[in-house]
Amino acid sequence: MPEVKKPGKRYKAKRPTRDEFELEELGERLVEAKQEESTVVLTIWDEPAPVRGRIVKLDARTRLVHVEAQESTVKIPFLDIMRIESPRD
Repeated sequence: MPEVKKPGKRYKAKRPTRDEFELEELGERLVEAKQEESTVVLTIWDEPAPVRGRIVKLDARTRLVHVEAQESTVKIPFLDIMRIESPRD
């Protein structure tokens, strides 16, 4: 009887771990950007392009950051945000 091969397991890439200090600093910068209603550029884990927009809501219950980007609202999980920057132009 011929041997049947089992499909290999596919592992999803894991999000990089960050310490408490980095997460706290990121949270403070998000709150500051929301209060100032400034445009930010967010680098998102496992996304090819950064998200540019204005933070309209920080939802503590769902841990989502609501960003108004190009006339639509994008909801991004807090832990997926790798970096927050001011736009260069």
